[in-house]
Amino acid sequence: MKMPDDTPSTNPAEIEALIVRLKQSNLDHSDALLLERLLRLLLSVITLLQHKNASISRLKRWLFGPRSDSRSKPGSKPDSDTSDGHPSPSSQTDSQSSDSSPSSDPAPQPKPGHGRHPASDFKGARVVDCTDPMLKAGDPCPSSGCRGHLYDTNSPAIFIQLTGQPIVGATRYQQQVLRCSACLQRYTAPLPEAVAAQKYDPTADVAIALTKYGTGLPFYRLARLQTSFGVPLAASVLFERCEAVADALLPVFLHLKRLAAHSDLLYADDTRVKILSSLKENKLLSQGQRRGLQTTGIVARCGPHQIVLYASGRRHAGENIDQLLRLRAEELPPPIQMGDALAANFSTQFETIVAKCLAHARRQFVYIEANFPVECALVLDALGKVYGFDAQTKQMSAAERLAYHQQQSGPVLKELKQWIDQQFDQHQVEPNSSLGKAMKYLLNHWEGLTRFLSVEAAPLDNNLVERALKLAVLHRKNALFYKTEHGAAVSDIVMSLIETCRMNGVSPWDYLVWVLSHLREVRGRPQQGLPWNYRGEALNQQIA
Repeated sequence: MKMPDDTPSTNPAEIEALIVRLKQSNLDHSDALLLERLLRLLLSVITLLQHKNASISRLKRWLFGPRSDSRSKPGSKPDSDTSDGHPSPSSQTDSQSSDSSPSSDPAPQPKPGHGRHPASDFKGARVVDCTDPMLKAGDPCPSSGCRGHLYDTNSPAIFIQLTGQPIVGATRYQQQVLRCSACLQRYTAPLPEAVAAQKYDPTADVAIALTKYGTGLPFYRLARLQTSFGVPLAASVLFERCEAVADALLPVFLHLKRLAAHSDLLYADDTRVKILSSLKENKLLSQGQRRGLQTTGIVARCGPHQIVLYASGRRHAGENIDQLLRLRAEELPPPIQMGDALAANFSTQFETIVAKCLAHARRQFVYIEANFPVECALVLDALGKVYGFDAQTKQMSAAERLAYHQQQSGPVLKELKQWIDQQFDQHQVEPNSSLGKAMKYLLNHWEGLTRFLSVEAAPLDNNLVERALKLAVLHRKNALFYKTEHGAAVSDIVMSLIETCRMNGVSPWDYLVWVLSHLREVRGRPQQGLPWNYRGEALNQQIA
């Protein structure tokens, strides 16, 4: 489209001249700095557009700041004297001292990692021991002039060769058929002794389930990929095999729910999900009936182990927690439940000790730090100290951790709360501003956010379940939807066991293959088939 001749244009040199005139004017200092920042932002946008490398997401980051929990680098923050806040003198002194010596900052280091893994990471590799065909321990050294003898260092050199194969492979057995010329009886040659007459080997079913629910690959893409390998499998067949895996895992899944119900700590959160059959039902629902769909992630602490459970449907996290706690013994004390401040995330039918996510409160100040650098820095530094103290408690008992936080984190948070109250009492902060709302969030949920100061083993945040929900989010991004609620239930079972294995350091591949190879034993004693009870051949012999 041709632009009209009278389209206004902007010359960067004119904007620079305007900035110089602003500095020389009698305008209030804070207003002049604000205008200068706005003009600098405009110049940056113009530069990006001129170079034609400005995506929409990049412009959004420029205009609205980064949308992450990571704080911006000190050098990218506005000057601290542009804020109207009144932080404590100690924080002002610290900021001035850090700003006065920028040359002392260490040079940025490259990110660690080179894309290679140590040999110990290849736990699924087949191990082949190689020995020298000509030499053995005790032989004289073959080097000329050397009188020594060889000994085994017990530290072999490692060479790893990587091979490729289809996700699901196939072997075609051609059994000879003999027929009698008189009675026409047919005699088919038997399969090799080690081959079972089973079309789908457990490894095939596990490969399909892991590819689908471990990576979110849609069935139609997986079917297309299999065809390219020369082993075609229809999408409907792929789903049937995943159903078989879910059916095999169901006894273990139900046992995990019972264990989670009796745990002392529960994390819960929701993420949206799309189920086509439920969306179709929404058109028939009357006004006021619930239409939202979400996948709830629940992480339960079971002694030294973690249990991950998913539930997709119309229920919110709090309602799924209620469903879970119906399995809990009445004589047990109420568990700690961690979640963000949304009321729908907490149980309404059972008593729980409510703990709220401190990371959610912190995140609100990270988002607005560029606009309120001094005030946000004070809050974020205080919360950073609390997280630093928590890092020191990893090897402590629950009682020692509580006492340590009360001694170290308690005074820091008490001083922070007093400062926030003072900002509102002295009308230093507009309550309806983004800073005021972030501070109000802290004050309104202060008791839940500081539960770790009064209850043993109460966590600081809900990050554990948010990391577990990444698997559901990955599936949503790649596969987009579930066709039916039954398909969502199959996914919930398989993904729950996959993520539980990962969180407990167990290979999902080895574990799922083992379960599918011992269906009768696992159904009879599901407690023996839990991921942390799986010990390969040792457990195989114990159950057998």
